[in-house]
Amino acid sequence: MRLVLLGCPGVGKGTQAKFIKQQYNIPQISTGDMLRAAINAGTPLGQQVKQIMDEGRLVSDDIMIEIVKARINEPDCVNGFLLDGFPRTIPQAEVLHENHIHLDYVIEISVPDAELIKRLSGRRVHPASGRVYHAEHNPPKVADRDDVTGEPLIQRIDDHEDTIRKRLAVYHQQTEPLVNYYINQAANEPDHAPCHIKINGVGTVEEVRERIFTALSRKSVLQ
Repeated sequence: MRLVLLGCPGVGKGTQAKFIKQQYNIPQISTGDMLRAAINAGTPLGQQVKQIMDEGRLVSDDIMIEIVKARINEPDCVNGFLLDGFPRTIPQAEVLHENHIHLDYVIEISVPDAELIKRLSGRRVHPASGRVYHAEHNPPKVADRDDVTGEPLIQRIDDHEDTIRKRLAVYHQQTEPLVNYYINQAANEPDHAPCHIKINGVGTVEEVRERIFTALSRKSVLQ
């Protein structure tokens, strides 16, 4: 099973990815992990990546594809893989397609922006321990205080409402068009395009997990 997860920041992609990789015995392959592995391996490609990153430049799509191709040929990908963080744009998806890197499923986890803003802006963190609270879903015993130490909780910059709105805008502009890209690809190349599955991401973690597993099992039977 080869798949990619799509969805705005805060929809729960990271949490659901863990369930998927355990259920289907496939590795979760993140762009960051792949880049670090290439650098640590000291291959010519890894050395090239290191130089680019040391100079503060972005690694090109062509180089990323070479890294993806090398990674998915490793033994742990024999049952498939879950791509994490790639593709993020239509040009990246096109490069995947041109290099015959086939995906079976594109899972889109959908949550309204208003719900995501409420989810993310309500988070509070205890800096020293990393304990996470939520003003509505997991409030501390004393407002804005850590349950264990009594020390003040903070709101991370990424969780400020204006920052969240900017992150959502970037997703809608750059990554969300991938949904229509894959839908159109399925219409034009049904034998080579991944199946797009839209999942309602509102609900408990367990409810969303079961929606994903149910949808994948149904699609697998139909194919």
